[in-house]
Amino acid sequence: MEDEDTVRHIDVHAHFSPPSTPDERRRTWQAMLGRGIYFPEPYEWSLERTLAHMDASGIAMQLLSNIPGSASAVRASNDYGATLVADHPSRFGLLAGLATEDPDEALREARRARELLDADGFAVTADRHGVHLGDDALTPLWERLDDWGAVVFVHPEARRPAVLGHPAPLYEVAFETARTVFDMLFRRTFSRYPNITFVIAHCGGAFPALTGRLRLLGDEAWVPHGITPEEIDAQVSRLYVDTAATAAASSLLPAMATVGADHIVYGSDWGAPCTTEASAEANLRDLAGCGTLSAEEAEGVMRRAADLFPRAARRLSGTAVARPPAGR
Repeated sequence: MEDEDTVRHIDVHAHFSPPSTPDERRRTWQAMLGRGIYFPEPYEWSLERTLAHMDASGIAMQLLSNIPGSASAVRASNDYGATLVADHPSRFGLLAGLATEDPDEALREARRARELLDADGFAVTADRHGVHLGDDALTPLWERLDDWGAVVFVHPEARRPAVLGHPAPLYEVAFETARTVFDMLFRRTFSRYPNITFVIAHCGGAFPALTGRLRLLGDEAWVPHGITPEEIDAQVSRLYVDTAATAAASSLLPAMATVGADHIVYGSDWGAPCTTEASAEANLRDLAGCGTLSAEEAEGVMRRAADLFPRAARRLSGTAVARPPAGR
C-alpha cells in the first residue's frame, strides 16, 4: 500500500477461480460463447495479477467469492478459497459459496465453511437454478445464518443466455437482482432475519431505482401479500450495496436515496471475466470523482467493510491470523 490512507481499503466484491486445465477453460469459454457472452479468449484467474491489481489500486484486502454451477464444484471452490486466505491472510477473506438450489446441501456447506474453513461470510446467487432466495425451502438456512449473525453477499447469475441479443452481464443481472430483492421484501425475509447482514451486488441492481414505485403501489388492493411503505423502509434500511460496475453518479444516487451513503461498500467485480483492468480502474475513478459522495463519504465506502467483517479486518491489521483449512 502506498500510504496509511489506503491500508484499510477492502473490496467486498471480488471473484476467483480454482486452478483448471487449458481444456477446461476452453470448454467454459465455448459455453459462454453459446450463451451470447463473447469473451475474446478463455479466462484464467491469476493470483499474481490479482495482487498486482490490488497494489496498484490501493486495495488492501479482497473478500473472495465464487459460486460455480454444481454443489460439488462449490465445495471444491470453497476449499481453494480457504487455502488462498490461509496463504495470504492479510490480503484475502472468503465468502463461502452456497448451492441454494439444494437447501439441505447449502446448510451443510454453510456449517462446514464456518467450522472447517473459517469463512468470513457467505455468498449466494439471487436465482440459482430457479430457486430464489425468498423460497420457503431456505428457511432453515436463513435461521442458522441469523443465529450466527452472518454476512451474506447476494450476487446475480451472470452465466445466463443473452437477452434480446445482449449478454446477461450487461444489464439482465440488474433485473434479476431486483426481482429477488423485491420477492424477499414481500416475504419479509430481511425483517424475519434481522441478524443477517445482506450485501447486494452492483449497487443493488435495479432495485433502488424501483423502490419508489414499490412504496407507491406495494399495498394496493390488487397486490397479493401487500407491503406498506413503512415495512419497505424498515427492511431496506438493513441492506448494504456494493459499487461493482456501478460507481457512476447515475447508479450511486438511487442507492444513496434508498439505503444511504453509510450502507454502501466498495466492490470492484475483479476476477470476473467481464471485468478488465480498464473497467475496474474507471469504476474506481468514478467513485472518487462522481461528485455524488463527499470525500469523507467516499473514504467511508472504501473502509466500511472492516466493520462488516471484523475478523478479516483483524487479519488485515495483523492482530489475528487465518486458521488453516482443516486437514491441511
